[in-house]
Amino acid sequence: MNTLALSRLQFAVTAMFHFLFVPLTLGLGWLVAWFETRYARSGDRQYLSMARFWGKLFLINFALGVVTGITLEFQIGMNWAEYSKFTGDVFGAPLAIEGLAAFFLESVFIGVWVFGWDRLSAKAHAAAMWVVAFAANMSALWILLANGWMQHPVGYILRNGRAEMTDFKALLLNPYGLIEFFHTIFSGWVVAGFFVMGVSAWHLLRKNQEELFKRSFGAGAVFALASSLLVAGVGDTSAVNAAKEQPAKFAAMESVWETRSAAPYTLLAFPSLKDEGNSFEALEVPYALSLMAFHSPYAEVKGLKDFAPQDRPPVLPVFLSFRTMVALGLLFILLSALAVRLRRKDLLGKYPLFLKLMFFALPLPYIAVLLGWLVTELGRQPWAVYGLMRTAEGVSKTVTPAQVWLSLGAFTLLYAALGAADFWLLVKSARKGMEA
Repeated sequence: MNTLALSRLQFAVTAMFHFLFVPLTLGLGWLVAWFETRYARSGDRQYLSMARFWGKLFLINFALGVVTGITLEFQIGMNWAEYSKFTGDVFGAPLAIEGLAAFFLESVFIGVWVFGWDRLSAKAHAAAMWVVAFAANMSALWILLANGWMQHPVGYILRNGRAEMTDFKALLLNPYGLIEFFHTIFSGWVVAGFFVMGVSAWHLLRKNQEELFKRSFGAGAVFALASSLLVAGVGDTSAVNAAKEQPAKFAAMESVWETRSAAPYTLLAFPSLKDEGNSFEALEVPYALSLMAFHSPYAEVKGLKDFAPQDRPPVLPVFLSFRTMVALGLLFILLSALAVRLRRKDLLGKYPLFLKLMFFALPLPYIAVLLGWLVTELGRQPWAVYGLMRTAEGVSKTVTPAQVWLSLGAFTLLYAALGAADFWLLVKSARKGMEA
């Protein structure tokens, strides 16, 4: 494996491990803020117990998310020096704003929330968590605007072999970045909703603090259902945008090889690993793919054969990741809708099998989020910046494979230890239940 392959592997490992913690941070903060606000307004101390319990799990998750995120920026500068030189004027601006504004705001008010229980009024303390939740989502905004520029570069000129920003407003309003932002945060909210339901289901099966965990389960169910529907809506917009701006990615997502107008949607297909086509196709829905891609039944959908082999993304992982992600998204809508209904009818105790299902469904939203990022990043290949810089052109020229192997091994061991510690702390805190 050369430096390019190893650098890609290292960034994939560290980025995906980091993103195991980001989605829960994006969603759980809102639920903690909601529970504490209910306590501040009603004086019901059950909501205080809920806020403290879920807030503790939020803090454990947040801490590891911060630690694992820092290394990514070092990798961009060290393993991807040529990329940094080319895009630094554009890419660095949103990342600087994220660090100096959103992350600092989030960090300060987390400190206020942790140490302010006996120093602030109930309403002021709840307001601190609302700020934390808002800042966490704004932190994601700036990072995703930077990634959106990599997917669809806007507001720049090429000068002296570098991309230089000319229009910050264009970057800020880049449709690709904004769609990514909403798709990502709503997916994080789904993760949080299923996390709350899964932990609550475990306690309800054991008859632990049933009233408290029924309330938690209900809040998580409503949050997950609303978020799942929002993900579906934004996901449709995201697919339309990909078909317009990155047609090779869209063709890989659906394993479309021939360019066609009034293209049908194939429900069952599997890309061939040898030939340019699908080894299996069945159950076509007429006009459906054109309608999905461009909201017109007669629109032309480009196939992969329209692109040179070196300009195509890896079809099989993109196709399988996309199909699995969509199937999981539909499953989340179904499960959360059932959860809302059973909670409102107060029937959770009569369906222990459903509670077991919700407990075992807890990791599924995490898997769906990671699959979504595989589609996004693998689907952009072979480009680091779409249409401007290939991934192979962005790798550092002075870094050797041995150096990357060393850092990859060190990161893998360190992250494995951190992941084990985080999982142990989350499980230990979740099993304890809520304070009286």
